[in-house]
Amino acid sequence: MDQMTTLAATEVAELEALVARQKAARIAEGAVSLAVRKDRIQRAINMLVKHRDALCEAVHADFGNRPRVVTMMYDLMGSLTSLKHARKEVGKWMKPQRRKGAMPFSLFGAKGWVEYHPKGVVGIMGTWNYPLYTTLSPLAYVLAAGNRAIIKPSELNPRTANALAAAVAEFFDPSEVVVVNGGLELGQAFSAQPFDHLVLTGGTAVAKAVMKNAAEHLVPLTLELGGKSPVIVGRSADLALAAERTMVAKGTNSGQLCVNADYVYVAKESLEPFVVALRGAYDSLYPGSYASNPDWVSVINERHCARIDGYVSEAAARGARVETCGGPFAGAQGKRLPLRLVIDPPADTAIMQNEIFGPALVVLSYERLEDAVAAINARPRPLALYYFGKDAAEERYVLDHTISGGVSLNEVAMHPALDDAPFGGIGDSGMGHYHGHEGFLEFAHARTIYKAGWYDPRKLFGLLPPYSKKLEAMIEKSIKP
Repeated sequence: MDQMTTLAATEVAELEALVARQKAARIAEGAVSLAVRKDRIQRAINMLVKHRDALCEAVHADFGNRPRVVTMMYDLMGSLTSLKHARKEVGKWMKPQRRKGAMPFSLFGAKGWVEYHPKGVVGIMGTWNYPLYTTLSPLAYVLAAGNRAIIKPSELNPRTANALAAAVAEFFDPSEVVVVNGGLELGQAFSAQPFDHLVLTGGTAVAKAVMKNAAEHLVPLTLELGGKSPVIVGRSADLALAAERTMVAKGTNSGQLCVNADYVYVAKESLEPFVVALRGAYDSLYPGSYASNPDWVSVINERHCARIDGYVSEAAARGARVETCGGPFAGAQGKRLPLRLVIDPPADTAIMQNEIFGPALVVLSYERLEDAVAAINARPRPLALYYFGKDAAEERYVLDHTISGGVSLNEVAMHPALDDAPFGGIGDSGMGHYHGHEGFLEFAHARTIYKAGWYDPRKLFGLLPPYSKKLEAMIEKSIKP
């Protein structure tokens, strides 16, 4: 057995011990009070506030260039918003709910209600593009539901993962919340643990492997994936507005965002003005060269640089027109790639088949909006869908004839900002939700409780054996539309 295999085996053994420890602590704890839940959420908030500098520096180092303000705005503030929303609402969410009694038992004092109990120990597998948000935003609702958590950050952000582990260790006992770090072997072992719930933010291929592992213990899953999220620009749209808001989103984290615009449909006669508007919007946001603009975020690693560049290069070789924003294309510069517009590539190119997840945007033209909608529906269901336009009937047509995780109208990538509304995918883009009340419900077990009344009327009404013909006739009479 070589050193790496031994290391992986040691990591797995420690992970298994942590899961067992948290499960035992959860059983011994009994009811998880509102005060305990709020205290755990508050400690997570305090942790982020105290360690914000170290975490921002670690994220920057992992990316190569990621401005502090980007990490503060999306990773830190995004996580804090979820945590503070959960802290505010958890008392209301966890209250038992009375339900209507079963007749005729309710006439004699029988009652029914639903209590929202912790599921137990939740595994959280984060991803690299927003390494803090994809671990700590779901943690907010995991803690609100009274659970304990084990977090596995992405191995592509080793400095961030280590900084997060140190921060969590300062504010939480390992029996409450703990971070485990390791490579692919540990990640595979993590998804195979007998968690009471497992959350993954990542890609569809990884999700399929995780589902196979989780199936061994019938672990329920929340999968936050991605896919090719489309933008439809209607003929009634303000082209400048649509271009600006698409480019604001596409420039965010250099396109490394699961709900980002992947391809845009625009009316054929508006294609050229729209491309001009996209370039103008980019130049106003990121003036100068992509290689030197301090706000332009690096791609996470060389492998992803090569992947994205390969998509664009293949499309260009197949006849697609490519427009480079941010100066002439000079290849990856310190893991920075420019944003490139790929116009009307062939349908069978890699950029049309795979999620881009980086600084490239496909622009397609349509003659009939119905054809654009049909093309979107021919693809796997995306995590997000965007429509620009002022035509209410057309807007309704798009909403009624497409399926996606969420939608923003006359905007891109804003619906996840609604902390009191569910965020999640459907089909290839995921399953389950977090955010808001739905996030709490995702990680809570809705437990139905029935309490018998002071008298059991079944014998009086002839509902117990030996059954009579009279009972059968009464039931037969009640079976009707």
